[in-house]
Amino acid sequence: MTNSVYAPTKKLRRSRSDKMLTGVCGGWSTYLGIDANVLRIGLVAAVFLSVGIAIPIYVAAAILTPEEDS
Repeated sequence: MTNSVYAPTKKLRRSRSDKMLTGVCGGWSTYLGIDANVLRIGLVAAVFLSVGIAIPIYVAAAILTPEEDS
């Protein structure tokens, strides 16, 4: 007989409570276990450094990432 221990699965969701625009950074920060402000600053830096290529990536993440349950 084997003992199997299942770790709870983390689900990637957009945040309803920790959001500024759509909750993408809040949800990703919960999933990754880091502060949401770090992701927001990184996203703004990525927008400027990539000459705006990060904007459609953010929009795609907002569309494709489901919103968390209430």
